[in-house]
Order: sequence, then C-alpha cells, then structure tokens
Amino acid sequence: MSAPPVGFVGLGIMGSAMSGHLLRAGFPVVGFDVDPRRVAEHEQRGGTSAGSPAAVARDVDVLVTSLPNAGTLSTVLEGQDGVATGARPGLVVIETSTLGPDTKEAARASAEAFQAVLLDCPMSGTGQQARDGDLVAYLSGDDEAAKAAALPVLEAFTRAQYDLGAFGNGTRMKLVANLLVAVHNAAAAEALLLAERAGLDLGQVLQAVGDGAGGSRMLQVRGPLMVADRYDEPTATVAVMQKDNALIAAFAAGVASPTPLFSATNVLYQAALAQGRLDEDTACVFGVLRRLAGQ
Repeated sequence: MSAPPVGFVGLGIMGSAMSGHLLRAGFPVVGFDVDPRRVAEHEQRGGTSAGSPAAVARDVDVLVTSLPNAGTLSTVLEGQDGVATGARPGLVVIETSTLGPDTKEAARASAEAFQAVLLDCPMSGTGQQARDGDLVAYLSGDDEAAKAAALPVLEAFTRAQYDLGAFGNGTRMKLVANLLVAVHNAAAAEALLLAERAGLDLGQVLQAVGDGAGGSRMLQVRGPLMVADRYDEPTATVAVMQKDNALIAAFAAGVASPTPLFSATNVLYQAALAQGRLDEDTACVFGVLRRLAGQ
C-alpha cells in the first residue's frame, strides 16, 4: 500500500532536509517555496511542486510548514492563494517553525477558521542534524486524532517524537532547548579558543574533551566547524539565531525567569552581527572570540 501524499511549504535548509527524508521513506511530497531554486531542488529529489500553498493543500490530508518568521506563516495560511483557500476540512497542519507562542496561537485560530487543525511542533536540531535524520520533534496540540495522523509523517524525518500535551508546549520546550543551544555553542567556542591559545591540538581536544564530562552536542556538531574556521555553509545562521534569541528573551521575561548566562552569551551573537557575519553559521562565535583575542 502506497503512502499518502504529504504537503510541504518551506523548502529551505530545514524544510529541504525534512521533505527529502519523507521522499526517501516513500511519501509522495507536494512542495512549495517562494525560491524557485529550492523548488527545482525538491523536484530533483523526486518531489512534485505546486504553484502556491493553496495548491499544496488541495490534495493532501497532512501539510508541514517550515518557515522563517511570523509574517510568512500568516501569509502562507491566510494570504492570497494561502492554505485557507485550498484546504479541505480536517486538514492537519504540522507547524515546525521556531516562532513565538503568540504567533502559534494566532496560527491555530486561523486554521480553525478554515476547519483545519494546526499542531505546534517545532524541531530540535541543526540543518546538518536535519539532513542526518537526527531531529527531535516537540509535538503539542489538543486534537489526538490530528496527532495520530501527524505521527507517521514525523517519524519519517525525526529521530524521536515527544508528545508534550497541550498546544503551545512544543514552542515552550523549543525555547528552553534553544537557550541551551545558544549557551553551549558559545561555551564550546570559548573552550576551543582557550585550548588553541594554550597550544593544544584542537583535533585532539574535540576527541578527548568530547569523550569526557565536558562534552556537549554543540561541541560535537559545531566544534569541527570552529576548528576548520569554516562558516560559509551554515546549518543555522547568525540571522536565525538572532531571531531565536529575541524569542527566548521575550519568553523568559514573560514568566519572570532570570537568564544571566544567556544574556552574557547573547553579546557574542550581537558581536557576530556587528562583524558582518549575519549569513554565517553560528559556529562563527569562535571567530568572534578570536578577534577579541587579537587573532
């Protein structure tokens, strides 16, 4: 029995990887992106394309969105030729973007207006992890049938899926996780710079420290990029990190939770922005620290 078709809107770094795994798992994938190059790449991987989000939604029961910001999500759902104009009643939308809680709530209300169910399901992982099938799904929503319909799709492109209960808990969990990502990434850069200036071999540092109590997923994922001093093929850009950091800061302020380490770390990402590193991988904070050290 063939797998049912899945819609996919947003074929960027994350979306292209996730939709690629769906194709390899045997799902026909109907995709849309505003960038023709991304659409062409999707077709080369074996997917089919549609001319608008409405056209994607027209023939699927499950649709995945992977989008850069709140405005784009609103346009995809409610804009001209948006999902609302093509969706059949009962469409399940798996919203995987990292956006604020208020944005997700507004998107859920929008979907309800055209008789669709939107699930809040951000992904934990970098673009490289997405390509490796190493993402973790933070699934949340109040419709159990919609979650059941979403699960086979999520299983095709994630390593693990956590049902976090009520709608919005997925985003809350994602922002907690991203706080750690921001801090651990900067900590890895700081440690590697110390090792470099002390004359240690950075390849050995990655192996030995990564195998011990000081290891972290960010040291594992971003450490090699830091050692190679290569940030031009980003798995997550400084621009994306700046957006995510603003969401984390607002979220923490909203629940009156102090974040001293995150606040200190955020200075490095602001320095990366000031150094013109907006489109580089976030591992470039190693380069930021090197410059501060006069290298």
